[in-house]
Amino acid sequence: MNNYLKFLVIVLFIGCGNDKKTTTEVVEVDQTTIANHIKRLASDEFLGRKPFTEGEVITVNYLKDEFEKLGLSPGNEDSYFQDVPMVEITGTPSKHMVISGKKGSFNLDYLKDFVATTNKAETEVSLKSSELVFAGYGIVAPEYGWNDYEGVDWKGKTAVVLINDPGFKSGDSTLFKGNEMTYYGRWTYKYEEAARQGADGLLIIHDTEPASYGWNVIESGWTGARLTIESDLPLLNVESWISGESANKLFDASAMKGQDFKTIARDKNFEPIPLDVKVSVEIKNNIKKDVSKNVVATIPGTTRKDEFIIYSAHWDHFGIGKAIKGDSIYNGSVDNASGTAGLLAIAEAFKKSGASERSIVFIALTGEEQGLLGSAYYAENPIFNPKKTVANINIDALDSPGKMKDLTITGYGQSEMDEYAEEAAIKQNRYIIPDPVAEKGYFFRSDHFNFAKIGIPALYASGAYEGFDISIDEVKKHNDYYNANTYHQPSDEYNSETTELSGVQLDLQLFYDVGLKLSNEANFPKWYDGSEFRAARK
Repeated sequence: MNNYLKFLVIVLFIGCGNDKKTTTEVVEVDQTTIANHIKRLASDEFLGRKPFTEGEVITVNYLKDEFEKLGLSPGNEDSYFQDVPMVEITGTPSKHMVISGKKGSFNLDYLKDFVATTNKAETEVSLKSSELVFAGYGIVAPEYGWNDYEGVDWKGKTAVVLINDPGFKSGDSTLFKGNEMTYYGRWTYKYEEAARQGADGLLIIHDTEPASYGWNVIESGWTGARLTIESDLPLLNVESWISGESANKLFDASAMKGQDFKTIARDKNFEPIPLDVKVSVEIKNNIKKDVSKNVVATIPGTTRKDEFIIYSAHWDHFGIGKAIKGDSIYNGSVDNASGTAGLLAIAEAFKKSGASERSIVFIALTGEEQGLLGSAYYAENPIFNPKKTVANINIDALDSPGKMKDLTITGYGQSEMDEYAEEAAIKQNRYIIPDPVAEKGYFFRSDHFNFAKIGIPALYASGAYEGFDISIDEVKKHNDYYNANTYHQPSDEYNSETTELSGVQLDLQLFYDVGLKLSNEANFPKWYDGSEFRAARK
């Protein structure tokens, strides 16, 4: 045991004294355990770990067996599994989206000008001469005094909205969160809000910079078979994107011709504007229903077993797909065998630590790559009372060329979990920094987001900027190479000779330390006043 760990053990023992608190030893998260599990989970044997395939069966049974070997209890009553009913919808939109008005009509071409999908499990959905109304950014945010939908009966209408939120590139750091994307800026929120308002459809105007990706991502990401969860939440008939060029053409044909719609939408006093044009499009669907699984295991607490710390990581990847350089298995070593292996390694560490006062929960989630589906289902059907859930620590795509000095926190400034992370980082002689590209909205792109939506403070972080022995430029080069050549490619494979895990181990040690502290205290971390998730906790 190194001096740092010995010191922590002594502090914990002294702190416990004779007050009958649980005695918990700090242990080291084992790097060999991490390596062994990544090697297995990212092997060809697991067939790329795609839901609804033999790869899922192999993966979830492996995780169940490993949790069982460690002595963890089933997390869903007497089962290690939570069934996640999913629907696979393969939609075929009409070749054209028709925009019609008093000045005539014109067509938008599928893929070139628009994409259209639906989460409704119906064989055919459509917009038929649906009235288009410009709804600014499509945001209802009471804490900012903002409502882009107010004053309109949206039944039978289709909203047209901008991507991101009003703060982006406004030059005003007090408008929402300035350049940092809020929850309200994400396309997922915009579809959800339009459905809550009772609209039939939503057209999001694509713009590369505020979206943080080009139209080519829209073309590839919104076509083919899509998975969604069965839900009782309201749904739109049609969820669509239109290109920026198509939006300009639409506004030129509308009652807003000649007006700067982007500037108008940024005004806090914005009111929805009928465009005096209509939209028609239809989608024919093939529908397949099946059940995937979250894997859930627990270490029950002693004195406060009805309070929970949840560790999460998604087990799924893309399975077998398009061959690249002769390889068709998308193994997902970094994304996210690393995080799934991390769950098992941290669970092992907690078992070695001894009993803790609060219960520790480990959830390996399905369907993250298809839209955070496993965590979305859990958020709608929580096994553990969200009001009694202390925090979520989410682990996704750990990758570094060595031990990192920094801990980059995605979503920094949201909750007191930042302070827990900073305390643990300082003990490792590290420093914390906010996500340097917060405008890209990465806080909303992994499973912790769905825990946050139901009010559970979440930590999502990793070393990603500066190494102890590796320069900032070298780390950037490593990250850029991964993003360009490995991310979501068959080349995301484990290699025992070249895969560096010391940085992964250091991050997992920090996550363990944060959870260990939370597990033996009475505090519930709070959302900061400016967080859009604070109201959900209340």
